Amino acid sequence: MVKFSKELEAQLIPEWKSAFVNYWQLKKHVKKVKLARILSLTTNTNHGYGFSIFDPIRSFIDRLSRNVTTNDHHPPADQILQVKRTMPEQGELGEEDDETELVDHNSYSEEEEVKLFFEKLDEELDKVNEFYKNKEREFLERGDMLNKQLQILLDLQQLVADSRRRRSTNNNSSSRRLNYTPTSTEFLHSYSSSPNSETASEFGEETTTEDVISALEKNGINLDGAATCAKTTKNGKPKTSMRIEIPATTITAVTSMLWEDLVNNPKKQGDYINRKKLQYAEKIIRGAFVELYRGLGLLKTYSSLNMVAFVKILKKFDKVSKRQSSANYLKAVKRSHFISSDKVVRLMDEVESSFTKHFAKDDRKRAMKFLRPRSQKDSHTVTFFVGLFTGSFVTLFAAYAILAHISGIISSRTQTDYIETVYPVFSMFALLSLHLFMYGCNLFCWKATRINYNFIFEFQTATALKYRDAFLICTCMMTSVVSAMVLHLILVSNRFSPPQVDTIPGILLLIFIGLLVLPINIFYRSTRYCFLRVMRNIICSPLYKVVMVDFFMADQLTSQIPLLRHMESTACYFLAGNFSTTHKYQTCKSGKLYRELAYVISFAPYYWRAMQCARRWFDEGDVNHLANLGKYVSAMVAAGARLTYARKETHFWMIIVLVTSLIATIYQLYWDFVKDWGLLDSKSKNKWLRDELVIKNKSFYYIAIALNIVLRVAWLETVLQFKVGLFESRLLEFSLASLEVIRRGHWNYYRLENEHLNNVGKFRAVKTVPLPFRELDSDG
Repeated sequence: MVKFSKELEAQLIPEWKSAFVNYWQLKKHVKKVKLARILSLTTNTNHGYGFSIFDPIRSFIDRLSRNVTTNDHHPPADQILQVKRTMPEQGELGEEDDETELVDHNSYSEEEEVKLFFEKLDEELDKVNEFYKNKEREFLERGDMLNKQLQILLDLQQLVADSRRRRSTNNNSSSRRLNYTPTSTEFLHSYSSSPNSETASEFGEETTTEDVISALEKNGINLDGAATCAKTTKNGKPKTSMRIEIPATTITAVTSMLWEDLVNNPKKQGDYINRKKLQYAEKIIRGAFVELYRGLGLLKTYSSLNMVAFVKILKKFDKVSKRQSSANYLKAVKRSHFISSDKVVRLMDEVESSFTKHFAKDDRKRAMKFLRPRSQKDSHTVTFFVGLFTGSFVTLFAAYAILAHISGIISSRTQTDYIETVYPVFSMFALLSLHLFMYGCNLFCWKATRINYNFIFEFQTATALKYRDAFLICTCMMTSVVSAMVLHLILVSNRFSPPQVDTIPGILLLIFIGLLVLPINIFYRSTRYCFLRVMRNIICSPLYKVVMVDFFMADQLTSQIPLLRHMESTACYFLAGNFSTTHKYQTCKSGKLYRELAYVISFAPYYWRAMQCARRWFDEGDVNHLANLGKYVSAMVAAGARLTYARKETHFWMIIVLVTSLIATIYQLYWDFVKDWGLLDSKSKNKWLRDELVIKNKSFYYIAIALNIVLRVAWLETVLQFKVGLFESRLLEFSLASLEVIRRGHWNYYRLENEHLNNVGKFRAVKTVPLPFRELDSDG
């Protein structure tokens, strides 16, 4: 049977852990009560008798007499422990509170720890109640705001639909009866907090536009066209101007709004653009309802788990103290706000009803798929194929190494073409597979340490990639790559024509690209499309609001510059026709355009990341983002210096490389440890770490710091210029690129750990969705 402490640890909400009842601390107090009671019994047994061989008999007689005395003279349990309800003093704000008081102090005179236990229990009860009240208030306010937003959305949808229907039947009549042309840049209207607002669904099919507008005006809502905004409604209620504000988190939203600003033609474009805005607003409000429902579910779980914790700890106390004093205290716990309040349950029912009606077309089963998404269960089939592909990869790689040694194709100086043409293609796949493997390790470690990566990255629970899935993709890819390498080597050794043989890497590349964009819902389509969307957002970094997954992926790209360079080489070989002619790979290596593109490719990941920092500074106004931008600029300068030194190899450029790389490395190390990982805090209770640590063994953090420093200075190989052969140089290059990927995977865990702890510190367990209808100044 699993202990409740482990069950509580597994089920509690990580971001709210400090707000839960401290069950483990209360258990320590119960143990102190037990020790104090044993010590008291031992003292009473030995007192007056001395030590002799009859001590066991005397102890037994003493226990017998104590039990009789207890039954005869001890007061009932509800008289030993009394819970008094205190009222707030006159003139003070507050609610009723419960205080625990020990009535029979003499019965517990030997156990001073009992009083401390109940004092601690009262503190924990107050803490749970206070947190629950705050979260309940927050969710209730969010629910009221969402209801208002939904009301506005429904009214506007009714109005736009009615205006389109009337204009399609009779343009002249429509222009006379409704001179309404929404502006292309915003929907302006007014909103009142009147609780008696009518919804658009109450209107019938024959409802006129004037009826909708009059209903809106009754509730303090005014739609502004070209006319100026009025100050009050017909019934004298004050109005507040509002607008639809679509967060620029997607390229589609940005394109729509840019087109809206550039093409300001209300007669032709107005309705279409406004309908698109309403669609975006509907999507945002729907997502906000889902997050609200999730938050209410978490708060309900919080309430039930804390109740069980109080029951369990009081049972332990009764067992240790040999009293039945928990019943009276449990009555006080059940009267507490976090148990007695039903506002959360009622709001959950209201959210279910509204969501089913307005977003699921009265289909409750469909609504529950959004509100309660089920995560995919772990499949033994995935585990089986991971093992199968792993074994196949190891076997095929061993076969490739043996064949390469027998044929002498790697060590032979005459086979330069093979290394220069095949190496970039296969090493590209190998680096990508290694990165997937490290990501699988990250997913496993994040899950093991209960870091909520799905919430941080805003992944859907039902479709989010799990560590077994990442390992399956990795092993499948590497098995395919090594199989192609073995086949290619066999054909080359048997003197097949190079144009035919060298199409194998190209075919493999096209297959993987085809699988990546395949629209059929197989091979993790949601993950593939999410990757494509993130890559699209990274390339267009300055044009939209940056989210966590975007800049996290951009950081991964800064560690995959060798992979991007290999993609350049592969594209050059295929596009220039080197595989189909004479294998003169020098055409790509010595070409001016190829060398200039090397700078662009080396700069691109740092540039994208710098633009993300600039956009975050523009949105948030935090100067730390500008400092982070400087880090990527220094990395771009250092990368450019190393590329130039590789071409010229002069002492001047070697000094430039040393200076720029040293500055960039120090900059990066500081940002890694202090900003991204949150370590090196001199005032921390954990020496040079941080106050909160997910991993209990502190040595892991010190090893991580040392390892990150060592792997950050791998650029020294560029300056040292080891004199080795062609095969050895390519192997060294691949090894250094692999070490950088490993460093990035190692960095990923601590980066997300720090982000998780920031969420824990602010009790962020539910996403806050920016709502589309924003209040403006009514005078505007």
